[in-house]
Amino acid sequence: MTEEHFPSIPSKIPYLGPDSTDPLSYRFYNADEEILGKKMKDWLRFSVCYWHTFRGRGLDPFGAPTMTRSWDDESNSIENALKRADAAFELFSKLGVEYYTFHDRDVAPEGSSLAESNANLDTVSDYLLKLQEKYGIKLLWATQNLFSNPRYMNGAFTNPDAHVVAYAAAQTKKVVEVNHKLKGENLVFWGGREGYQSLLNTDVKRETDNMAAVFRMVVDYQAKIGNSAQLLVEPKPREPTKHQYDFDAQTTYAFLQHHNLQDHFKLNIEPNHTTLAGHAFEHDILFASKLGILGSIDSNTGDPLLGWDTDQFPMDFREATMVMATVIEQGGLGTGGLNFDCKVRRESTNDEDLFIGHIGAMDTFAKGLRIAAKMKEDGRLKEMVDSRYSSFVESDIGKQLSAGTLCLEDCEKFALENGEPEQKSGRQELYEVVFNQYL
Repeated sequence: MTEEHFPSIPSKIPYLGPDSTDPLSYRFYNADEEILGKKMKDWLRFSVCYWHTFRGRGLDPFGAPTMTRSWDDESNSIENALKRADAAFELFSKLGVEYYTFHDRDVAPEGSSLAESNANLDTVSDYLLKLQEKYGIKLLWATQNLFSNPRYMNGAFTNPDAHVVAYAAAQTKKVVEVNHKLKGENLVFWGGREGYQSLLNTDVKRETDNMAAVFRMVVDYQAKIGNSAQLLVEPKPREPTKHQYDFDAQTTYAFLQHHNLQDHFKLNIEPNHTTLAGHAFEHDILFASKLGILGSIDSNTGDPLLGWDTDQFPMDFREATMVMATVIEQGGLGTGGLNFDCKVRRESTNDEDLFIGHIGAMDTFAKGLRIAAKMKEDGRLKEMVDSRYSSFVESDIGKQLSAGTLCLEDCEKFALENGEPEQKSGRQELYEVVFNQYL
């Protein structure tokens, strides 16, 4: 029998309803309950990330690690990696999540050579496959860590040294293969060091062209091995670089279009990255959805008083509702999910805190789903927005503008004949009041 790593946690976190005060229970997440014709678990597709949950130790730039885990001896051995995997799948199972995510170096130790690193990843991923089959848990996505090793200090795909670019591409090739073996539904690219610290020593065109070139290699290799995982780019404006090339959703979409990659890639949006870019929490999720490229969500949040990526568990019902309204509008996340790229605070050192953080975040999005579904069924907010833009549906000039059949001369003629337009209130406060009535 496999050793139990979290004996104080129930074998399955129960749904006890909104009146429950037990932190080890769900108040709003009832996995098999149907909302708008689909089970909650299928709308939400919750996922736990490996890096924060099983590799995070409470380290920060000002202090030493604060967390000691009974299931991690902190060695860089294969044996420790396998024990860590056992603990991970026990947590996934007890939470009742069906997906997980990882970087290659999260699950398997990096060796002294690429060949040794690949062999380690083969060994551990074989074990992960057995655990997936045992627990019925699936891989939402894998990705490659191209930012921690000093070789990537100047970037990976955007490095000024062709040797480093080739090495990064080789590491990525192995992740494509492992993701394929584990039936990962997506493959993520987060370019933590794909940017610059100074423009004085940077050829931005060469760097972004090289990044696109490697992306094309990935597309070609996927086709070669028969892999259909959805490719996802994760935008972030900065940190650790001063400027990251995939700054936000719109910047990344422009990059994909410029390099004719828009048919192969969608976006994995992390709201904490969105707010770092100076946007509202839900901004990139909404824009990506409207552009038809919202693939998945790294569902976390940040502290507005801090200027860095704090990766906190999302606990705000309003923000969760805005996200789920977009997810409902586009009919779900397809192969994507809500991946908790979140870490407990450095001061939250108990194993139980790992569960409470995830439970709270899952409940937050479950309530957000319930509220967003009521908003959709009621239709009041949508009717208000539709009414605000009704001139593009009801008037001849609006219909022609929407159809793209007007020219500047037509607009001039209309303006001269019809005079000054009527001033109409945006009524933002009313929209906010109506929205709050659902919360």
